[in-house]
Amino acid sequence: MATWTRKHLLDLESLSAEEICYILDTAQSFKEVSTRSVKKVPALRGRVVVNLFMEDSTRTRTSFTLAAQRLSADVLEFTASGSSVSKGETLRDTARNIEAMGVDIVIIRHGAAGTPLYLTRCINSCVVNAGDGSHEHPTQGLSDIFTIRETKKNLKGLKVAIVGDIAHSRVARSNLWGLKKLGAEVIMVGPTTLVPKAFAQLGARICHNLDEVLPEVDVINMLRIQKERITSNVFPSVQEYTRLFGLTSQRLAKAKPDVLVMHPGPINRGVELTSEVADGLNSAILRQVSNGLAIRMAVLYLCSQAAAGATVPALV
Repeated sequence: MATWTRKHLLDLESLSAEEICYILDTAQSFKEVSTRSVKKVPALRGRVVVNLFMEDSTRTRTSFTLAAQRLSADVLEFTASGSSVSKGETLRDTARNIEAMGVDIVIIRHGAAGTPLYLTRCINSCVVNAGDGSHEHPTQGLSDIFTIRETKKNLKGLKVAIVGDIAHSRVARSNLWGLKKLGAEVIMVGPTTLVPKAFAQLGARICHNLDEVLPEVDVINMLRIQKERITSNVFPSVQEYTRLFGLTSQRLAKAKPDVLVMHPGPINRGVELTSEVADGLNSAILRQVSNGLAIRMAVLYLCSQAAAGATVPALV
């Protein structure tokens, strides 16, 4: 039987298939909490969690905050603007000062890849990666994988297309590591400027024609064009990108009837996919959000248990 012994969650690349499944199974047990009249369990009562977000975020920050609150933890919210970081304080000093207030878990989002790993060398608290640069976003990857497993039951042999701005996507990297370890085939789709050939060396299949792969895939995960990270002209225009890679009702008709449509958000309606597709019967976008809450509850609980020396948690 698998156990969880990791104090930190930094990525999916370093996790085994068994560890990934352990998080998913734990999340399944926590999902029921959100259906109760009193949506709380005492799993982290007395613990303090801080959201240390150095990049803008709505869904991820809110999801982590709600996850910690449903586990009965106290939550501190931290943003770079208006903090000592804007006055020149280093991240290391900021984190150590926050830890000195009795914080048990630090959830970090940062624009520089590797920042969560760096923090583990600066503080003794648990560190959870909420997205670091273009490296990884492990809890979003886990949420996507959980949603696929919930719908398709078994990931082994599934074909999953990840479409769009692969080059700048930490979500794409986390999905690739997790899906491959659970037996799925991952197809990276997008313009040549946004789908580096290096992903083939990581085990992905590369394709630059969405219409070509639509009939064979079981899942389509559409990604946002990350304009804030793009520093050059990677395609002629948004209209041209939408014409070639946007998911419309007409395009969706070429796919399997039960194909699962996903998007980690935020959605640019009319660019990556149309409203008809985003709100259609094949869409699991809102389910990804609700499942993300269960995943983050599981991650906070498991890391906290491991830090306390408990390797086999008693699930809810």
